[in-house]
Amino acid sequence: MKLFGFEIKKEAAPAQAYTPEQLRVANFLAEREKKQQVQKILIDLVEQTKTLTKQEVGRWRSAWQRAISVEWPSRIELLQVYRDVEMDNHLTGVLGQVYNNVLQKEFKVVDRTSGEEIPDLTKQLEDAQWFIDFCKYALESITYGYSLIQFGDVVVINGVKKFNEVELIPREHVVPEHGVFLKYEQDHYSNGTSYLEPPYSHWVIPVGHKKDLGLYNKVARHAISKKNVEAFWDKFAEIFGMPIRIGKTNSKNPKDRNEMSEMLQKMGMAAWGMFDEDSTIEIKETTRGDAYEVYDRRIERANSEMSKAIVNQTMTIDNGSSKAQGNVHLEVQEHAIEYFARMLRVVINDKLIPFLILHGFNGWDKAKFRYDDSIELTPTEQKDIEKMILEHYEVDGKHFAEKYNLPIIGKKEKTVPPAAGSNAGFFD
Repeated sequence: MKLFGFEIKKEAAPAQAYTPEQLRVANFLAEREKKQQVQKILIDLVEQTKTLTKQEVGRWRSAWQRAISVEWPSRIELLQVYRDVEMDNHLTGVLGQVYNNVLQKEFKVVDRTSGEEIPDLTKQLEDAQWFIDFCKYALESITYGYSLIQFGDVVVINGVKKFNEVELIPREHVVPEHGVFLKYEQDHYSNGTSYLEPPYSHWVIPVGHKKDLGLYNKVARHAISKKNVEAFWDKFAEIFGMPIRIGKTNSKNPKDRNEMSEMLQKMGMAAWGMFDEDSTIEIKETTRGDAYEVYDRRIERANSEMSKAIVNQTMTIDNGSSKAQGNVHLEVQEHAIEYFARMLRVVINDKLIPFLILHGFNGWDKAKFRYDDSIELTPTEQKDIEKMILEHYEVDGKHFAEKYNLPIIGKKEKTVPPAAGSNAGFFD
C-alpha cells in the first residue's frame, strides 16, 4: 500500500501500525489525482446574470416567506433584495468598521498544550492571500447567513505550502437547509449535489447555520425604505426645489404661444427672455420650507436602526451628544467586534485547521489559532512606565539597547551638584 506517497510492504508495516486518522488522510491524498474528474464546483454551475430589480417592502416579505419554505426553500429572491441592501453607504460604513477591526487584529498560532507560539505557522497565515479571502467570506456569513467557501489546488511557493485561490460558491446555487448545491439556481433541492460528502466535502468549508438568513434580513426593511425616501426627496427637489415660472399672454396666436413657451424654457439656462408688451412673467416661490425634515428624519432613523442591528449602537457612526455617551457607545461597539472576532476564531479552529491537516499541511495537528491580545501602549505611556521602572528597579541595559538600537557600554556615574552659595566651578 501507499502511505503519503511512499510504498509500504505489508510484512514491514502491518496495517495496525497506522492510526485510523493516518489511513484516512492517506486514502484521501491517494485520491487527489482524481480531482480532475470531479472538477470544480464553479465549473459545474450554470451562472445567470443577476437581475437588478427595484425592491419594495412587500417584495422583501414575499422573498422572506419563500426562503423559509419547508417544501421548496429558495433564497434567490431574498438575495436579490440583499444585493440592493449591501449598496447602502451607511451600512457599508458600519460593516467596514467591524470587518476592518477584526481583520486587522493581531493573531498568532500556538501549541494547543503549552500555549507557546509557533512562528512558522503564524507566518504561514500572515502572508497568505487565501487566508484573508477565507476570513472575509467567513465574516460575510453573519450578514448573509451562510457562506460555502471553495478552495483551489495546493501549491508550494518559495517553500511555503498554500492554496492558489479561495472562492465563494454563488449563494443562489446553494441550499444550506439540505446541504446541496444546484447546477441551475431555479432547480428543486432534490436535484442538487451534496457538498457534505466526498468528493466535494474535501474542497469546501461551509460557514454559518443552515437556517440563518443573516443580519441583512433584519435591516432590509429599513434599507429599502431609506432608498425609496431618497428617491421621493429627489422628486420633491425636482418639482419644488426651483421657483415655478408662469407666463401669461393675451395672444391667441399659436405662433406667439410657442415662442413664449420656448423663451420660458431658455430662461432656465439664460435667466432672461424677450416677450411682447402684453405678456407677463411670474416667479412662484415654494412655501414648503420644512418639507426636507420628512425625508431627512426618516433617513436618519433608518441609519440608526441599521447601526443598532449590526453594532448595537449608533454614536460611533453618527455624531454623539457628549464625550461620555460616545465612550459608552464605543465600548458597546467593541463588544460587537469581539463577537465577530470570536466567531471567526471558532471557525478557524474547528473547521479550517482540520481542513489544513487533511490537505497535508505539516505541524497543524497540535496547533491552535489565537488573537494576540497583548496591550498596545502609546509612546507616551511606554515612556511613563519605563521611567517608573527605572526609578524603583535595576534594569538590564540590554533591553533598551535592543529596543532603541543604541550601544550601551555602561552605567553613567551621577555628578554631585555644587553646594549652595559656592562659587566653585565658575572661576576655574
